[in-house]
Amino acid sequence: MIIELKYNVTPKQIAALSDLIRQHGRTPRLLNGLKQIVFNISAVTGAIRDRLQEFRTLPFVDDLLETETAPDCYEIRLFFKLNAIEENVWDTMARLSALHCRYVRSEGERRIMIDPVDDALADTLRQLPYVDSVMPAGRRYKLVSREYCRTDSAVSIGGAVIGRGNFQFIAGPCAVESLEQMRTAAAALTRAGVRIIRGGAFKPRTSPYDFQGLGREGLDILRQIKEEFGVAVTTEAVSTETLREVAEVADCIQIGARNAQNYNLLERVADTGKPVLLKRGMASTVEEWFSAAEYLMARGCFEVILCERGIKTFESATRNTLDLSAVVIAKRETHLPVVVDPCHAAGRLALIPGLSRAAIAAGADGLIVEAHPNPPEALSDAAQQIPTADFAQYKDDLQPFIALMEKYQ
Repeated sequence: MIIELKYNVTPKQIAALSDLIRQHGRTPRLLNGLKQIVFNISAVTGAIRDRLQEFRTLPFVDDLLETETAPDCYEIRLFFKLNAIEENVWDTMARLSALHCRYVRSEGERRIMIDPVDDALADTLRQLPYVDSVMPAGRRYKLVSREYCRTDSAVSIGGAVIGRGNFQFIAGPCAVESLEQMRTAAAALTRAGVRIIRGGAFKPRTSPYDFQGLGREGLDILRQIKEEFGVAVTTEAVSTETLREVAEVADCIQIGARNAQNYNLLERVADTGKPVLLKRGMASTVEEWFSAAEYLMARGCFEVILCERGIKTFESATRNTLDLSAVVIAKRETHLPVVVDPCHAAGRLALIPGLSRAAIAAGADGLIVEAHPNPPEALSDAAQQIPTADFAQYKDDLQPFIALMEKYQ
């Protein structure tokens, strides 16, 4: 079961709750939940304090916590609900300004505790004064589902937001091959407005004789690209042995299709505290894909982006079959941002624009595409990479479809 704690829970109360669960032979796990908007309102006195209590009745306000900082002088923390939208925030700002309140916007989390068993103990836990709610784990994925968060969540990668109406292009070569190659690619892509550069330093390949990436040298190149162009980078983690070095460079860690059910790696990646782009396994069901995301979130990683990249079927006309129904299901069943990789699905350049349009129409929050300065000379996936010189046109051609879906960049 998933136990949501109240904002003012104390360490002593958390310890008591943990002891209660352990008495039933289970090991609980304490996590920080999804980030919520918080207004810290200072120097509140007298009648203003009473007026602020009225904010509790607003449908988008989750809680108000008071701390007395001096006699009859309080600091009040106003927590917005997870489904609060920016219009709600602006409305609250106007109300606070009318009261001449001083406030600072920040972020906070409602702490949650996970008990691996659903049983009658849930009824006891609901009676505890510091417990806000208890949700049965039920299905395999709970934190991923809209039962936990009814509105769309968003993930920020180096300041570029994906989800909740924000659309992003993630682009770059399949593999980091040289500093010159990455500089040429990054120059063209950033001119086209790309804010997140992709590039594989470690490349898990089907054949042991194929190019496996530059490894640590590739990470050094990505670090230079970040500094030189002021962009965020995402790259794949393929093993726990090199994860620390990857996390030091990457603004977002990518989990490739071959590792989508490598649960040990997923848990270690979650521990880095970095956002994660989780590709669907090439033979994974939708439920298995969501369950892999649950491994990340149950470990405390709440900045997860789902990526549909095509699955293996009997069809041979494309490299993989792009399952756009999975995008629609992911947007309905989960609150997570969803991006689509049309390159690995298509396997050839001519199909990428059409699949990109279809992905946007299906509700995708972004596209992750491969773009290379000279695809015929690429050391991997040459047939499915967009020439970086053509990327701006590719991106411009998609703008009407992005606008039609009421998403912005």
